[in-house]
Amino acid sequence: MDKLYIVMLAYNEEDNIKNVVNQWYPILQSHDMNGEDRLVIIDDGSKDHTLAILNDLAKTRPLLKPLTKKNGGHGSTVLFGYRYAVANNADFIFQTDSDGQTNPTEFEQFWQNRNQYDAILGNRTNRQDGASRKFVENTLRLILRMIFGVNVPDANAPLRLMRTELVKKYIDKMPVDYALPNVMLTTYFFYFHENIKFLEISFQNRQFMYEYN
Repeated sequence: MDKLYIVMLAYNEEDNIKNVVNQWYPILQSHDMNGEDRLVIIDDGSKDHTLAILNDLAKTRPLLKPLTKKNGGHGSTVLFGYRYAVANNADFIFQTDSDGQTNPTEFEQFWQNRNQYDAILGNRTNRQDGASRKFVENTLRLILRMIFGVNVPDANAPLRLMRTELVKKYIDKMPVDYALPNVMLTTYFFYFHENIKFLEISFQNRQFMYEYN
């Protein structure tokens, strides 16, 4: 059976984290055939009650695994989660954030394609989080074209399913505190012609009070 780890990041999400867990946990349950799948939520040194809420939720949700680390920002937390999944022998890693921008119902289209591709990455064709963030994404794509010669539809979407073996292939090319690991993984996958697919996803406005540092 395929062993799935859903890796999620959380920073000062006390107002949202219970709803996010309640949305994603049933999806994990529906695919857990071996009792080893996990919803891994990494608290990045939140200053509010995010971690306490997660620990309380985990008492009645055996597939939920809250972790915590010293605050280091989005990039280091992504890598922390990936390395945890690798160390625990996950077959697939699915990454998203806990701010309510991604739609849990879109997971299924990723999972159904898992045997055809080594990585399936989200493509935010209709972003609802503001023109400034779309501008940043377009600028980032331009930089990747200039430096690496790759033309990716979406470099940094926080909705991606990857074979763990593929993540292992590239993760050690980045330092543990690298700021944009998803961008670099996407670039590596594209540059080295890995077997990947982009799937169109929705992307809502931010649902949380605090900007991720």
